Amino acid sequence: MFTHFPLVVWLATIAGLIAIVALDMTVIARRQRTVTMRDALIWVGVYVSLAALFAAGLYLFAPGPPGGQFVAGYITEYSLSVDNLFVFVIIMARFSVPALAQDKALYVGIVGSLLLRAVFIVAGAGVLALADWMFYLFGALLLYTAVRVAISPDEDADFRENILIRALSRAIPTTRDYDGIKVFTRSGGRRMATPLLIVIGSISIANVVFALDSLPAIFGLTQDAYIIVTANAFALMGLRQLFFLVGNLLEKLTYLNVGLAAILGFIGVKLILEALHGSHVTRIGPVHLPMIGITTSLIVIVSVLAITAAASFAAPLFKRRREAG
Repeated sequence: MFTHFPLVVWLATIAGLIAIVALDMTVIARRQRTVTMRDALIWVGVYVSLAALFAAGLYLFAPGPPGGQFVAGYITEYSLSVDNLFVFVIIMARFSVPALAQDKALYVGIVGSLLLRAVFIVAGAGVLALADWMFYLFGALLLYTAVRVAISPDEDADFRENILIRALSRAIPTTRDYDGIKVFTRSGGRRMATPLLIVIGSISIANVVFALDSLPAIFGLTQDAYIIVTANAFALMGLRQLFFLVGNLLEKLTYLNVGLAAILGFIGVKLILEALHGSHVTRIGPVHLPMIGITTSLIVIVSVLAITAAASFAAPLFKRRREAG
């Protein structure tokens, strides 16, 4: 099913998201200081609250699966997007982005990538509505990605050598130095881009690249394009402030990749089971193939994230006790 939400709901939602983006960009443009932990905490709370209000609206005005699907999709996208923060750290260091400009670079880059993701989502939902065999392909892709994430935790660092970034740097006349938070400036009588444009492009490309992992995961939870677009929008818009809030904690989440791999693997299995049931295959020999509902999916996803965080913070404590004892 592509979507059962009418056009007027789409238009109202898009208008609301544009208003949120415009308000946040106004705040960024007027801010004359770097983002503090207090700022980040407040805005993370604002975006999580907005997502919660949106979910409540779905439960109220669209009774049934959409509310649970949005919550599960939002949590999945948010947790998988945390992995992107490692890449953002690399990009900020690689281009020596001034602290004052980091906020703008992250936000514009994330909004740009969200627009590109929306195109992929609508196209993907349309394809799934026409071709049931794509469920098997997406399920297999998620299982492969789960194994890759589990055994290659440092592969995100390779993004610094992305060929698209190098091509972008060569194709656009760019100044050597930043000019505050300006994307374009005048130098030697010419209008040129500042390095901030390359940073924004890098962040956008990074988010689109990692969408190849996260989008199949949310398609395993719902095939409604409206739910997928809104879950991605709220997750990505809140990601920027999460960068400032937990950037220093990322290295302490030692089991993050294990948790993300478990979530991807679980959704991959769920997607393949749904595809088998869609092909009227409900048993393999004496084994009955279960259908995994959205409530079960939500419980599994939240539990895996909680266990991952607890294990990550507990591991150093156990290590110190062993060394001391």
